[in-house]
Parts: sequence; C-alpha cells; structure tokens
Amino acid sequence: MRYLDLAVVLIYLIGITWFGARFRRSQKTLKDYFLGGRNAPWWAISLSIVSAETSTLTIIGTPTLAFAGNLGFLQVVFGYLLARIVISVLFIPHYFRGEMYTAYELMERRFGQRLRRLTAATFLVIRALAEGVRVFAISIVISIVLGTGEIASIGLILCLTLFYTFEGGMTAVIWTDVVQMCLYVFGAVLSFFVILHHIPGGWGQVLAVAGPAGKFGLFDFSFHLSPAFFTQKYTFCAGLIGGCFLTTASHGTEQLMVQRLLAARSQGQSRGALLASWVVVFLLFSLFLLIGVILFVFYSGLYSDFHLPLPAAKDSLYPGFIWDYLPTGVAGLVVAAILAAAMSNLSAALNSLASTTIIDFYRPLVSRRRGRQDSEARSMGLARAATVLWGVVLFLVGLLARRWGSVLEAGLSIASVAYGGLLGVFLLGVLTRRVGEKAAMAGMAAGFATMVYVWVFTPIAFTWYVAIGTGVTFLVGCLGSLVRGGAVRA
Repeated sequence: MRYLDLAVVLIYLIGITWFGARFRRSQKTLKDYFLGGRNAPWWAISLSIVSAETSTLTIIGTPTLAFAGNLGFLQVVFGYLLARIVISVLFIPHYFRGEMYTAYELMERRFGQRLRRLTAATFLVIRALAEGVRVFAISIVISIVLGTGEIASIGLILCLTLFYTFEGGMTAVIWTDVVQMCLYVFGAVLSFFVILHHIPGGWGQVLAVAGPAGKFGLFDFSFHLSPAFFTQKYTFCAGLIGGCFLTTASHGTEQLMVQRLLAARSQGQSRGALLASWVVVFLLFSLFLLIGVILFVFYSGLYSDFHLPLPAAKDSLYPGFIWDYLPTGVAGLVVAAILAAAMSNLSAALNSLASTTIIDFYRPLVSRRRGRQDSEARSMGLARAATVLWGVVLFLVGLLARRWGSVLEAGLSIASVAYGGLLGVFLLGVLTRRVGEKAAMAGMAAGFATMVYVWVFTPIAFTWYVAIGTGVTFLVGCLGSLVRGGAVRA
C-alpha cells in the first residue's frame, strides 16, 4: 500500500466535497440551484464547460487512441471550434430571450409542449447512458488505486459527488469545476514530463521512435465517394463535419452544456465562455494524445529494461502507468487530478438531469393540475430529491457500462445515435418558420430510427452519426410541413 499516494487522493476527495457543500447557504431559489443565480464570471463558466467536455473518458481513452494510432483525433477537435461558432450565432440569442432554465423551453416556445417533453426526455436518456459510461471509467481509476471492485468504486465516487451537488447546486458545480480544472491541467502536465523522464534520451528519442512509426500523423485528407470512406473515423472530412455536428448537438441542445451557457451574466459573456473553452480543450486533447505517443515508446520493448506487459484492458494503460511508475506522492496527485475531472463532470450531469426533470416535466404538470406553482422551498426540496434519484440511476447504468467496450468511443457512439434527432429538431426550430410540431416530431422519430439502423446494421463510423441523423430529421420535418402545413409560433 502506498500510503502517501492514498493520503493525497483522500485529502482531495474530502477537501473538494467539503468545498462544494459550503455553497448550500446561497441556494434559496431554483434560479440559484440550477443557474447559479447567473452570477458566475465568464472565465469560470468557460473552465466549467471544459470540465464537462473533457471527462475521465478523455483522460483514459485519448492516450489509448494515440498509442494504437496517431494524432488523427485532433481532426475532430477542429470541428469543435466550428460548432462553437454555429452555436454562438444560431442558438445563444434564442436562449437569452426571456428567462429560461433549460434548452427545451425553447422547443415549447417554437413548437409546443409535446415537443418540449420529447426533446427533454431524449436528453435524459442520452445523458443517463453516456454518463453511465463515464461513471464506469471512474471505477477503472478507483479500482487501480484502492484495489476495490468496480461496484464499490462506482458507489464511492458517486456518493461523494452526489453529496456536494445535492448541497450546493449549480454554484457548487461551477466553482468546484474551476478548482478541479486547475488540478486536472496541472496533473496532466506533470504526468507528461514524468513519463517523458522515463524514456532514455527524452523527447529526442520519442521523435526517433514514434516518428517512423507514424505516431505524429495528424491530417488525413483522403476523400472518395464510396461506402468505405464513411467507415473511417478520423479523416479530415469526417473529423471536421463529425466534430462540428457532434459538438453543436452536445453544446447547443443538451442541457448539460446549455445550463452553463444560461448561467452567464449576459449573452456576450456566454459566447465568450464558449469560444474560450475551445482553446483549453484543444491543448488538453493534444497533451493527452502526446502522452499516448510517449507511452507507445515506453512500452515498445526497444530498451532492455522495458520488456513490459501491456495492461489486459487498454483503457487501463494511462492510469495503470501512473500508479505503477510515477514517484510516490506524484502518482497520488495525478490520480487526484483524474478524479477531479470525473467528479466535475458527474456533478454537472446530476444537476442538469435534475433541472430537466423538475423544469420540463414536474412544474408544467403541477401548473396544469393546480393552476399555480409550488413554493420555492418545496421546489428546492424536489430538486434535491431529483438529484438523488438520478444518482441512483447513474449507479445502475454504470454497472451495465462495464460490457460496452472502449470507454471513449462507447460514450461518443451512444450519445451520437440520439444527438442527430435532437439537433435536427432544434435546427428546424431556429431556421424554419413553417414547420409545425407534428412535422418536427415526425422528423425526429425518422432521424432516430435511421440512426439505430446505422448503428446496428452498418459499419459507418460514429463520427458521421450526428450529421446523418440531423440531415434525416431536418429533411423529413421540412417535407412533413409541406404535406400537413404548419403554424408559425412566437
């Protein structure tokens, strides 16, 4: 047992839980609990966006991509920038017209209550499944450090994160994200240099070994109109288009991210936070891919001392190296950084799932039945109860996610199947005036059905999923409006 490393990890877990729980005193209304009172500065929201976007999946899965391939995943990240520009122009102005708590209120304003419920329910399913993969990714790290089973590991991290999210709401989410992001970046940079130190000859040797092996390959500009082209995950075309559609869906229509944009003090600060977050995201993905390249050299067996067996599971590659080879104390700090990313993302998911449940389902139902809304005190109690409920759901999904393969691509694939329909119907809402609710719902159903077929029965790469689903949804919605007609809503 490495007691110093364990002490560092436990101090972090206790400290961040205490820090987040301290924000309970400022949580008096649903606006405080779900939007942080709209008092957070843009830079804090920007770091919070990065924390949600680069979870444990990034830390565990990204080095593995470079270890097995090259730097080609960065082509997807360039698409992330294009998506942020699209969101800033198309979606953010609509979200700041009036006081909104969730992205799906926009759907009611444009189409009607049924489509609001449908899009909100879609988000709940997407986030529960995708977050379940992330919860399982956390258990990989915890089980390596503590030697506990996966079930105990999932339960431990969920309980701690649930506690401070329950107490502090969105304010706790944003400010713990800031602290955890700083630790996360520091830990990643520190591990990069420590791993590099294990290579005789340092960076020069990495270049000499990894260069001829093609590990620094970045762009793949190949293009040919054939079925085989759409099975390639990381070409420039697939990365730019796929990354753009994926991020436009996740950051522009999913409550996990939109909630952060709505928490900004103004529309301008919301845009600034979103655009600034890409710079950090790009640097982080680049860093973790380079870590994967260095690990490739480390495990290559070119040195007499380095005939090392690879971990049974590739997703254990980076966390396993940290725990086995980094100096005592440093390993604990880097593991704490990995847990920081995990907890920040998990807390945001819990809060966004709870906000959608209360704002998009419970409150409209109560308003119709009683003709009035509950008091703020009762609404706050229900919001905290919803947070606990979703904690239990994520625990159960995390247990199922153990059988879903590579954590990074599993998480992206699951989300991408449903994102197309979600993004398509949002684009119908902001780009068209004549498409009505029934046509939009038909388009969304067609987009989802198409993507289930593509996912199950075709070899098409997941980077194309959102673009295909969005295109089908938008086209069917427009065609449906021509058949049925549509009424323009404010």
